[in-house]
Amino acid sequence: MGLVATDFGIKEALDQLGIKEVNAGSSTGSDFFASGEMLDSYSPVDGKLIASVQSSTMDDYEKVIQTASEAFKSWRKIPAPQRGEIVRQFGERLRELKEPLGKLVSYEMGKSFQEGLGEVQEMIDICDFAVGLSRQLHGLTMHSERPGHRMYEQYHSLGIVGIISAFNFPVAVWAWNTALAWICGDVCVWKPSEKTPLCGIACQHIAASVFKENNLPEGISCLINGNYTVGEMMTTDRRIPLVSATGSIRMGKIVAQKVAARLGKSLLELGGNNAIIVSPDADIKMTVIGAVFGAVGTAGQRCTSTRRLIIHEQIYDKVKDALVSAYSQLRIGNPLDQNNHVGPLIDKDAVRMYEEALAKVVQEGGKLLLEGGKLSGEGYESGCYVKPAIAEANNDFEIVQHETFAPILYLLKYSGEIQNAIDIQNGVVQGLSSAIMTNNLREAEQFLSVSGSDCGIANVNIGTSGAEIGGAFGGEKETGGGRESGSDAWKIYMRRQTNTINYTTELPLAQGIKFDL
Repeated sequence: MGLVATDFGIKEALDQLGIKEVNAGSSTGSDFFASGEMLDSYSPVDGKLIASVQSSTMDDYEKVIQTASEAFKSWRKIPAPQRGEIVRQFGERLRELKEPLGKLVSYEMGKSFQEGLGEVQEMIDICDFAVGLSRQLHGLTMHSERPGHRMYEQYHSLGIVGIISAFNFPVAVWAWNTALAWICGDVCVWKPSEKTPLCGIACQHIAASVFKENNLPEGISCLINGNYTVGEMMTTDRRIPLVSATGSIRMGKIVAQKVAARLGKSLLELGGNNAIIVSPDADIKMTVIGAVFGAVGTAGQRCTSTRRLIIHEQIYDKVKDALVSAYSQLRIGNPLDQNNHVGPLIDKDAVRMYEEALAKVVQEGGKLLLEGGKLSGEGYESGCYVKPAIAEANNDFEIVQHETFAPILYLLKYSGEIQNAIDIQNGVVQGLSSAIMTNNLREAEQFLSVSGSDCGIANVNIGTSGAEIGGAFGGEKETGGGRESGSDAWKIYMRRQTNTINYTTELPLAQGIKFDL
């Protein structure tokens, strides 16, 4: 089956992205192929079928891996700055196609058009970062204890990087991985979410065109569409030394065990249960803006979405009233209409989990300040639109301990010292993003200290979402411990080697050991 949906300028956007007909879900380059079952992509915006693609079979997968393996042999030999030039061209192509790709992201995933554009901008930003990094893959020199010896460390290309991405960031997370992996000399095999397969095909079209124009082999960028069975092929494949997986904690534990069983490496970006601490010294206006965007942006479907607001009892009622007032101004509807703040959830299963979470918090003794609920009627025909909800709760509620991918914000109260709030924040199994709102320097520094936030990301006077690519992104505990994007995250995509060179005519041993013949 080919393309179906044509509303909202989507057909024009797909034309610009080079997608005329979609009947395959695997690619080793510019040609797409697959022979598995059909995979339907429905838009949560209007519930319409966008297109159907074929999923990858074991035979399709084997062709992809073999092609990627061959491409790696030549790609790794190209000097890193020259690989950086290819990534630069890819970034330029993204600049040219930012609007149509952002529109496709918005329509297929359901996030606002502005957020769709922002996601493509993240791709552009990581390309810029990677281009500079391609001249800075530094090793380390050190002094040897043996005379006439030199020691140093260097980094070599790793091989095939398998990427399993989630629906909520259908293009950016792939780019975070690929841009760095490519400049490191790796090739990539990507399984996008089965809920957003067209975004994957669009990105593969863009990447393949750049590689083809530079007479580079197919296989540097590969795509395989399908469900969890395709992911299982990757996690158990010894030819893939690194698997980068983004998704739920449940999924991450499965991936980690499968990859570890073959002593491979995994880079995991899993669930978040992110909190903002609001101290008595907080700027209330800034707090409300940060909390509302963090809680309802992408309809609460970010791994960094704000789930919990931990408010000091002295200002609890003031913050609560301000939040309820702010929520009353939210506009919910078609995310391609830039007058709206909140779009749909990804599908009806997500709506069901949202409704179950609201029922559960009441069952456990919580109170709904804004009851939320599913929206119906004109403009909401897809059945995926819900109202953002606010609930008063306790941190030890089972539902509060769990990550619900929906716009539900739990208000928690603390008293006494800031350490009490930090303990509440840390009292969950996830450890991705965290924030504190305070103008008290001591509180801010304590939050960032060794006894402060236990998350991979800790912010002061900004919310939990909206990370920049310059810093390493990732979390601790059951968030998986992975780091992507900026800083020295590139090292996970390479293998480390220690070298010792003897430039004398003698062979002294380390630690002064004598071995005479």
